[in-house]
Amino acid sequence: PKTGKVESNEIVAQTQQALKNLLAVLRAAGAEARDVCKTTVYLKDMNDFSLVNQEYEKVFHEHKPARACVEVARLPKDVLVEIDAIAVID
Repeated sequence: PKTGKVESNEIVAQTQQALKNLLAVLRAAGAEARDVCKTTVYLKDMNDFSLVNQEYEKVFHEHKPARACVEVARLPKDVLVEIDAIAVID
């Protein structure tokens, strides 16, 4: 969000916000979700994978970019999830 504040401590809400932020960055660069060729999902707890995956699929639908998912000890601002992406714009 523009405030830079973490608005929720729930994994689903944080995943939705991370994906919303990712889509905003893509749009600003003239890209869309379908232009993403690889993502990396960083999770505080791998047990949250299925919940994160449900939200991820809502954004990427049939498009399946390469993806890595790793559990990490800690993320900035103590969030539960972080997602980065590489996109190719023609």
